[in-house]
Amino acid sequence: MTDTDQSLPDAQLEVDASGLKCPLPILRAKKALAQIEGGQVLKVITTDTHAIKDFQAFARQTGNTLEAQLETETGAVHYLRRRAT
Repeated sequence: MTDTDQSLPDAQLEVDASGLKCPLPILRAKKALAQIEGGQVLKVITTDTHAIKDFQAFARQTGNTLEAQLETETGAVHYLRRRAT
């Protein structure tokens, strides 16, 4: 998997939350989303086994768009598009 894959959005900011358990990956994502503008994309790398469902719920609750989620050998990669303010 690379960022040059056609199906993946270009991320303006990346957060590596590897090794962190819930709720820390979500908290890191929330903080990072506050640093980017509406419409921009955040890439979050996680190893928590619950992160897939956690990020789906986070997107529904916050109004941010979950553009893609990819499972990897060690966890998952999530792409969140910040909602327009």
